[in-house]
Amino acid sequence: MRLWVGAYAGDAGSAEGIGILQAGEADAPGAGGPLGMVGTAVAAPGSPSWIAPHPSGDLLYAALESDGTVQAYRRVSDTRLAPLGPPVEAGGAVCHVAVAPDASFLVASCWADGRVVRMDLDAAGRPSRPVIAAEAADPHGSSPEEGTVSTGARVSGAVVPDLAAAARALRDAAGDEYAHLVPAYDEVPETDAESEEAAAGARVSRAHQATFLPGGLIATTDMGLDLVRFWRNAPSGLRLVQEVVLPKGSGPRHGVWHPSGHYYVVTELSREVFALAADREGRWHVRSGEPLLGTLDTDTAAELSASRDGSTLYAGVRGSDTIGVLSVRGAGETLQLTALAETGTHWPRHHLVVDDTLLVAGQLADEIVSLPLDARTGVPGRVRHRTLSASPTRLLAMR
Repeated sequence: MRLWVGAYAGDAGSAEGIGILQAGEADAPGAGGPLGMVGTAVAAPGSPSWIAPHPSGDLLYAALESDGTVQAYRRVSDTRLAPLGPPVEAGGAVCHVAVAPDASFLVASCWADGRVVRMDLDAAGRPSRPVIAAEAADPHGSSPEEGTVSTGARVSGAVVPDLAAAARALRDAAGDEYAHLVPAYDEVPETDAESEEAAAGARVSRAHQATFLPGGLIATTDMGLDLVRFWRNAPSGLRLVQEVVLPKGSGPRHGVWHPSGHYYVVTELSREVFALAADREGRWHVRSGEPLLGTLDTDTAAELSASRDGSTLYAGVRGSDTIGVLSVRGAGETLQLTALAETGTHWPRHHLVVDDTLLVAGQLADEIVSLPLDARTGVPGRVRHRTLSASPTRLLAMR
């Protein structure tokens, strides 16, 4: 099969743009065969760190992180993409884009300024008319008590690392060649207002992902303010419905919808996976939290994905370069960590489950690897295949 590869380009990485990965035979449904890069589908110096498909399968949308814009691309051949319309401004370090199931709009999430942005899509799939949603406010206040947890649910109590110290440690570990790829958690924001906030120890909003849930609901994560926010689309933009507060400093990054009705969220900083669900009145709550035990205090969690049958979750961990394997128990409200497996690559920024294979994008290793998944336990084995790939950050199966 073939996959699109999002990557860092320009000053942020070494890729030219969106790449194409081949795993096994091009027309094979599985990804267990040898890996190889086919080439670059389109040049994108603005760093297409995240790419998302149009429901038709003929278009892609890229979050051009370095440019702060969203760009649509149309497929012009088996191996080529071409820009569709001009890029649309989203916000600082736009790092994620998600497309509505009916293809009427998309939602972009911006790490640097916390923006959640809705963009209309026309009949051809071109984005336009960006509307910035309501800003997030810190639910933990300016000086809450140490260890305050506002979820009202049992949580793990895992140690949350100091973000600036973790960035410095990771930059030292990465070395001079890759230090610039570590997020600048320890740098003072650029504007005067933000600098004053940082000096006062204030926290800032860091939007990171949007997920479309059944019934027209949209969930977004805010890594900086420890929020999961729920929205509905409205003519004037996104309308905030509810906020769920996670433990201070946990850093919710990415989530995945589960057929059981639960929404699972991995926290980048505390390295936990939380299970959220709605009650009979439609109000969302945290049902449980499971720590990725065995990870290091300087580690940061990355992607969360599920097996095809939904019985297993996989959480990537950068630093120790592992994958947490969690079993879904009960009616989906309980998670149990069953293994912490080696990825065999460095800085697993993103991973994808394809039947009996786990594909992992090793961002700082400039490679993509494949690991077999045990048919009984779902635990990844040792690396079976690998291929060079410049600064990979996102893997997306072609349709």
